[in-house]
Amino acid sequence: MSTTQVPQRTSPVRSSAPAAADSFAASIGLTVLRVVLGVTFLLHGWQKFTEWTLAGTQAAFAQMGVPAAELAAPVVAVLELVGGLMLLLGLGTRVVAALLALVMLGALVLVHLPAGFFVADGGIELVLLLAAASALFALAGAGRWSLDHVVAAKRRAAARA
Repeated sequence: MSTTQVPQRTSPVRSSAPAAADSFAASIGLTVLRVVLGVTFLLHGWQKFTEWTLAGTQAAFAQMGVPAAELAAPVVAVLELVGGLMLLLGLGTRVVAALLALVMLGALVLVHLPAGFFVADGGIELVLLLAAASALFALAGAGRWSLDHVVAAKRRAAARA
């Protein structure tokens, strides 16, 4: 008795469809996360200007032991406000996200680490999540639905012309 092997047939359409679907789903996921992260930072920056005021933010930073609180508070407030807007739009995403990740890591180490994990106790939970999400965009970029993508496409078109 002999065994006959039947060749496996693969369809290029079938094999690329999951990749295309994954790419589309990834684009949606990146966009949703980028928008939520951008709004979160934007509102935290806005809060530092309007609700707490810069003087109040400086005092709070000094009380928490943040070095150079008089300088750090306005820098962080501007970075969160403007950086949040830029993330929301997906503009300058890698640079802005890297800066925001560094700020969140600083907050984690300088302020929140001694309080443990949970945000209700003043712990690292929120700043860790914000740092990780920011790091994602620093490494991966803004994604397909962003101004960064539009700018890159225009640059590629200009380079070809």
